[in-house]
Amino acid sequence: MRIAQVAPLTESVPPKTYGGIERVVHYLTEELVAMGHEVTLFASGDSQTSARHVAVIPKSSRNSDQLHDPVIRQLCQLMEVVRMASQFDIVHFHTDYLHLPVWRSVSTPMLTTLHGRLDMPDLDTMFEEFLEMPVVSISNAQRRPLPHANWFSTVYNGTPSGTHQFNREPGEYFAFLGRFCPEKGPVDAIEIAKRVGVPLKMAAKVDRVDREYFVDQVKPHLEHPLIEYIGEVNEQEKSELLRGARALLFPIAWPEPFGLVMIESMACGTPVIAFRQGSVEEVMQDGVSGFVVNDVDEAVAAVGQLPTIDRQACRQYFEDHFSVRRMTEAYLDVYHALTQFSENRPAANAADPLTRSSPNHE
Repeated sequence: MRIAQVAPLTESVPPKTYGGIERVVHYLTEELVAMGHEVTLFASGDSQTSARHVAVIPKSSRNSDQLHDPVIRQLCQLMEVVRMASQFDIVHFHTDYLHLPVWRSVSTPMLTTLHGRLDMPDLDTMFEEFLEMPVVSISNAQRRPLPHANWFSTVYNGTPSGTHQFNREPGEYFAFLGRFCPEKGPVDAIEIAKRVGVPLKMAAKVDRVDREYFVDQVKPHLEHPLIEYIGEVNEQEKSELLRGARALLFPIAWPEPFGLVMIESMACGTPVIAFRQGSVEEVMQDGVSGFVVNDVDEAVAAVGQLPTIDRQACRQYFEDHFSVRRMTEAYLDVYHALTQFSENRPAANAADPLTRSSPNHE
């Protein structure tokens, strides 16, 4: 197939450090190329790919020394996609919803994967307006705020099996990866580590919007002898951190759409102790890939149960459910279904929505 992948411009593809969406786009693009498809990646100029690369800006927003308007940049990229649309069998967007009004006048089939949280103001109005536009969720839980969107499938994120090496023996510390923000629960992770007396290594970024939270709520704890802040890490450093850990602490306080770091940890054989929020119960298998808990007290109790986790079984659970090949094949099923449907229907219009809602066509 001739497939276009349209990535956000916030980070490069793949990202140098933090950046879950761009990392998933990278994995999907490279696997499609490896399977023999003709893939074009629309991404920032500092991206690296084996696909054909189309860049409308030289650097991602994260890596640029100058301030830019992110909407203008994304619109410029969108218009380049529109100009080239006839070259593709399908265009796969990973850029939220900015393209939806434009694509009503484009005949090439398209698909949008929604990677973020959906309990945001006015999103329901947006997706009621564009009911003909097929969308994919990355977990069934992610759909809850927008039950009437045109859900075509759920495709779980995947990561290459070889990226994270399996480690049979548990380490002597806990790991925390993500962002220092209230939603990710870094203070709860610190509390868990302190209560059980286990060192905690924290690899996290601090966004500008979270700077005050970091200074007031997190930074005072970083002087504790059990807590080590190691900053942001690249892919290799992240893998080493995860496979050397006794467990990953994932005490989130928001409706997590997926949680890529959970499957990265499982790929190393490292169990996860995760709070019961968002997609956690879909991604995790309690007692196999770690433990799903409700609060700090239950997390502390779960630490005592970590020796019961078979790290080989944890790794196998990852391979069975979250490999990059499994994700890519699921997307190919969607691509084929959409292109076949497009060939057998009149031009899309707002009153003629595509009505396919069962996850993975089940």
